[in-house]
Amino acid sequence: MVTIGVDPHKETHSAVAADPLGREISKRTEAAVHDGFGRLMAWARELDHEHVWVLEDCRHVSGPFERFLIDHGESVVRLPPRLMAGARDSVREPGKSDPIDALAIARAALREGIETLPTARLAGAELEIRLLCVHRQRLVDARTRLANQLRWELHDLWPGWDTSRARLRSPATQQQIARRLSRAEPTVRVRIARDIIRRIRELTRTIDQLHQQLAELVATVAPQLLAENGLGVITAAKLIGEIAGVERFTSDAQLARLAGCAPVPVSSGRTDRYRLDRGGNRQLNHAIHMLALSRLRHDPQTALYIAKQRARGKTQREAIRCLKRHLVRRIYHLLRDPSSIPITICLT
Repeated sequence: MVTIGVDPHKETHSAVAADPLGREISKRTEAAVHDGFGRLMAWARELDHEHVWVLEDCRHVSGPFERFLIDHGESVVRLPPRLMAGARDSVREPGKSDPIDALAIARAALREGIETLPTARLAGAELEIRLLCVHRQRLVDARTRLANQLRWELHDLWPGWDTSRARLRSPATQQQIARRLSRAEPTVRVRIARDIIRRIRELTRTIDQLHQQLAELVATVAPQLLAENGLGVITAAKLIGEIAGVERFTSDAQLARLAGCAPVPVSSGRTDRYRLDRGGNRQLNHAIHMLALSRLRHDPQTALYIAKQRARGKTQREAIRCLKRHLVRRIYHLLRDPSSIPITICLT
């Protein structure tokens, strides 16, 4: 097994491959862009050894490369920066550079034990879910941009006709606009609007098809998620793709830390309080946040829980953060053993 330590920066990522004894085998530095990620992965696969990537957890700096590797079926380990406290002292080469730091990261992971660190690797249906979910989100973003352009074109053509972005997502509204444009005088502005609505309708059909594919895959991989109140197909797909295998977590606390839902203690003396964790996987955090808002709106038990937290002096945001931590525990046990916990959340 070859351990590849990665020292991520905004401009470049440096990687060093080390053998089980921590000796350097090869090293590579590439730009921190999509093409650079591909060259680093190709370099690693040319080593002709089974390998695992170890990324120093630098939040948004290391996130894009981590997601790229997972999307391509690579094994990825996050190394907390606190474990790097004395790791650089073990590197015999004097001085400091990105490759030296990358080798120190690989050695720190070997010292702690790769098996003790959460390893992410997607394959099979889980990988398909992640790829389809990411692709669908790109198409949704493209449709939103086109819808914003179309609204201005329609405002110039028919100032009194108000069409919201939400209505433009409806196939019925799109068909209505297309019919009205087909009857309009074929000016340049009308032709542009016709082209935009045609592209929007094509994107909508593709997005609906991807939604159906995701529904079938999620129902196969984790049907218990779809049975949860407030948890739809897209949120369930994001949870499956971003968690990247719940078996790599030994407890729900590890999953909460990955999701940025674990409270960070900032107590001192008689002051006992916690602050928001701004680290972790922000995509996973967003999925859990949307689930919390949906449960708060549609689940009476969740509304009662938030009311009790507010009665204890917590703000609405603090209460939702507590709810998100409960939901992480619920999701963890659902994915590991669907029959292990009751349906309702704890209200204490």
